[in-house]
Amino acid sequence: MPINVQPIEGLDPAINDLRERTAAFVNAEILPREIDLFGGLRGYENANDEHARRARITLREEIKARVNEAGLWAPHLPAEYGGMGLDFLSLAYMHEVLAYATGAASLFGIEAPNAGNATILVKYGTEEQKQRWLLPLIEGTLESGFSMTEPDTPGSDPRSLQASAVRDGDHWVINGHKWFTSNGIDANFFIVMCRAYDESGELGTPGQMSQIIVPTDTKGVNIVRGVGIFGHPTSDHCEVVYDDVRVPIENTLGLVGQGHQAAQDRLGAGRVYHCMNCLGQMWRAFDLMVERAMTREVHGGLLQDKQFVQGFIADSFMDIQAARLMTINAAEKVANADPQARTHISAIKVFVPAAMHRVVDRAIQVWGGAGVTNDLPLSAMYLRARALRLADGPDEVHRILIAKNVLRHYRGGETWDFGS
Repeated sequence: MPINVQPIEGLDPAINDLRERTAAFVNAEILPREIDLFGGLRGYENANDEHARRARITLREEIKARVNEAGLWAPHLPAEYGGMGLDFLSLAYMHEVLAYATGAASLFGIEAPNAGNATILVKYGTEEQKQRWLLPLIEGTLESGFSMTEPDTPGSDPRSLQASAVRDGDHWVINGHKWFTSNGIDANFFIVMCRAYDESGELGTPGQMSQIIVPTDTKGVNIVRGVGIFGHPTSDHCEVVYDDVRVPIENTLGLVGQGHQAAQDRLGAGRVYHCMNCLGQMWRAFDLMVERAMTREVHGGLLQDKQFVQGFIADSFMDIQAARLMTINAAEKVANADPQARTHISAIKVFVPAAMHRVVDRAIQVWGGAGVTNDLPLSAMYLRARALRLADGPDEVHRILIAKNVLRHYRGGETWDFGS
């Protein structure tokens, strides 16, 4: 079933055009070939079938070339780096449409973690770093990973990170233990978050957070395993041990002490994009549920005539509408540099994955046994929704932040303005 994208009244015509062009491409080029392109994501691929793997890669490259021809490649990057140069809000709307189809974002050059790493390189990288790492990343000749989370420190508190980089002459010596390092299997380089100690103070205050580019073939970079998730034996989120890893000082992104801000730059926007991705997947799950309800006969009639199923349709409609309005409102506040944007980002980060979990769960129930099979994208959506309640900060941390910001207003003699 294709995604139904119509112009939104009052929205910038350029964004409406972008949404419609993206949807047309997804419907024509990706949805009909979804299994051929990304069958591995549903367990349809034998890891030892090299012929199937190469055929999939070839087809993906063909689609990427068509994306480029359509002028839709790398929408998050400036034009001078081969991208579309979209603003924040335009990109958010594009994420929603792309998420309708499995893997579509990767065919448009905005798949995590490469997209986030490219954005960080654009903002904090030197010209030499951009030439060596960014341009090949954009061209697809290099892959990257992001290495921040540690098994022995709480991911919700980045101040507790223990991985260290100690300056030794013209090099950093990095030691630490990370896991959930994204794209760890295929990456040619990681951006590693650690505490940097340069006693000279030349690069910034010693002991502050820094992000450092580390080629994965450097001696001492030990990729222990792909961490198994939800019963799957492995994943591309890896456990990595850094054992006296030496990289040049020139691999530092920005100054020592800018690492935390760089991470927030990435995560703040990323949380909105995650929620827009959730909306696209909820949209797909809803379409699949209604399609099944209209065609499946059971106990003498169609599912659409059963009040339980009608309740599912109504509840999912309300979940999607509420989640979408909240997310777009938050995105507009970010785009307008609203000082309360942070509170709204935390609100959607809690509400939207939970709503997605409910919407997908209902779709699975309506599909019955087929809903949990690899024949449909629903089971992968279900696991993704649950994981997002932990990724980029657990629900509890965001709830605390919301409450603190609200209470701060009231202590200052103000009440909350829900009309803004």
